[in-house]
Amino acid sequence: MKKTLVIGASLNPLRYSYKAINKLVDKGHPVLAIGLIIGKVAGVEIIKNNKSFENINTVTLYLNPKRQVGFYNYIVSLKPKRVLFNPGTENLEFYTILNENNIEYEEVCTLVLLSTNQY
Repeated sequence: MKKTLVIGASLNPLRYSYKAINKLVDKGHPVLAIGLIIGKVAGVEIIKNNKSFENINTVTLYLNPKRQVGFYNYIVSLKPKRVLFNPGTENLEFYTILNENNIEYEEVCTLVLLSTNQY
């Protein structure tokens, strides 16, 4: 199972980050979440600060590129194996930073990967 950090987590059931947290939990992946509002989704605590987590395999982004800027250093410091850019989060500037730090990235929908067992 891949320990996953969801950045841009939402308490709104209509948001894709909410759906992704539920699906990740359903598939048995350990999930951590950062969002604007503290709360719980599928038993996962959403926090507001950039806590230092260890052994993160995947960071999945649900933030537009402008909002990602404040997370560049934080995400790199976590040393994840990969960063997933969901539709609408594509960011050429961040790709360069990830390449420089030998962190893989993909432009892909987390929900599709989970639904097709390719996560």
